Amino acid sequence: MKTVKFLSTTIFATALIFSCSSDDDSTPEPVLEEEVITTMTITLTADGQGDVILQTQDLDGDGPDLPVVTVSGNLSPSTMYSGSIVLLNETEDPAENMTLEIAEEALEHQFFYTVGSGLNATTGYSDADDEGNPVGLYFDLVSGQESSGTITFTLRHEPNKNAAGVSDGDISNADGETDIEATFDVSIQ
Repeated sequence: MKTVKFLSTTIFATALIFSCSSDDDSTPEPVLEEEVITTMTITLTADGQGDVILQTQDLDGDGPDLPVVTVSGNLSPSTMYSGSIVLLNETEDPAENMTLEIAEEALEHQFFYTVGSGLNATTGYSDADDEGNPVGLYFDLVSGQESSGTITFTLRHEPNKNAAGVSDGDISNADGETDIEATFDVSIQ
């Protein structure tokens, strides 16, 4: 009888211990917040010419309103433009300059510029991260003959910068997550 009582107590105690133990292996990983970018402003500057500003602004994020996309003017033919990109989070007051965060996390970010068919222009990177890979907050755009078409600016978070073609601006092998993307209708006249 003592053996049965001892076994019953042991089984009960063991069940109680296992049911109350914590699972240390299931500690949740910290959730990293994505960058909130409501506004992207691209400034194209050429010597002796006025700036051309491309901007997308989406103040309600995933809300019902579409982004407001504007282009301030046309590009001149056969001209080299220096480009710079500013990113803002305008859900904050005052607006938070997200460009600084992207610059600080340059190893984890890269812009891609996709020139659509019809637009006679080429782009190239003017900045790099600490490992010599492009970031793309600064770039050059060279316009060709008169034409019109689109150019898409895409910011990728954690792209594979060592994948084939990525350092040359080919987004097809980049992987990663898209932080912001916008397509602009551009004319060279």
